[in-house]
Amino acid sequence: MLRFGFALLLAIGTLGAVHAQSVDAPWPTKPIRFIVPLPAGSVADLVARIVAAKLSDRLGQPIIVDNRPGASGSIGAEAVARAAPDGYTMGLATGSTHAIAVSLNPNLSYDPVKDFAPISMLSDSPYVLVVTKELEAKNIAELIAMAKAKPGALRYSTDGPASLAQFAGALFATMAGVELTPVPYHSATHAVIDLMEGRIEMQFGLVGASLPFIQQGKLRALAVTSRRRVDVLPDVPTLSESGLPGYEAVLWMALVMPPGTPPAIVERVNRDTRALLAEPEVQKALAALVMQAASSTPEELRERIRRDIEKWRRLAAEAGIKAE
Repeated sequence: MLRFGFALLLAIGTLGAVHAQSVDAPWPTKPIRFIVPLPAGSVADLVARIVAAKLSDRLGQPIIVDNRPGASGSIGAEAVARAAPDGYTMGLATGSTHAIAVSLNPNLSYDPVKDFAPISMLSDSPYVLVVTKELEAKNIAELIAMAKAKPGALRYSTDGPASLAQFAGALFATMAGVELTPVPYHSATHAVIDLMEGRIEMQFGLVGASLPFIQQGKLRALAVTSRRRVDVLPDVPTLSESGLPGYEAVLWMALVMPPGTPPAIVERVNRDTRALLAEPEVQKALAALVMQAASSTPEELRERIRRDIEKWRRLAAEAGIKAE
């Protein structure tokens, strides 16, 4: 009996030593996979590659970007949620994958809050409301008056019901008390061409993509969708200051890891991510994409996701937006 007790204590002690070793083991010791739920060359992909290069320098291991596009980003997001929580998988989260998707689909294959370990915000960018240069409306007040006079006559492009562009338009219509017609496009290039040629009247486009057409006088910018003005468009007011107080619809990106990732790793990656986002070189690279560095604590990111889910879910119900 004593011999058995001694053996049991020895086994427990050995397990404890193994556990302590696994917790305190050096990390990382091999390359890390960074899953991006959008195609190579997209703005999200470019942001991820900027972060991956700098984070790799800080962690001392390669970070390999793995593009997993499809289903409005849900395929890539699910791959992160189902990955082993060993610190060797991270993913890019966006307002679409972690707020809009669940707002439209209550049976989503992952829970944006429970199925991820939030790390930090990375960046955000507003949309700019542009109209064809032939449109008579020269400001938001005139645009709203025109929409009220002809319900449903004004059309705006979207990337489909699961896109922030459609939600931005629906939020505008709801707050302004007007009826607009969303027109889905598979290609942003096609949408811009149709806008310039007058087949649609409006677009909520990313500032970076819209800026050249605004500067060339091919499109007219009426307002931006953030709470403050954008540096590259200093004379363009926000929708909030144009008669829709509280309006905000921004494309944000963040870093997440699988649920159950060790807290020490979460803390380390958060610390290094926030440090790299403070580097002037990184801020300059993001600014070239008309994106603003926006770091956070894991708790702040989790709260941002919760808040956006509630906001967009309520709007989807009010505006009757449904998944295709």
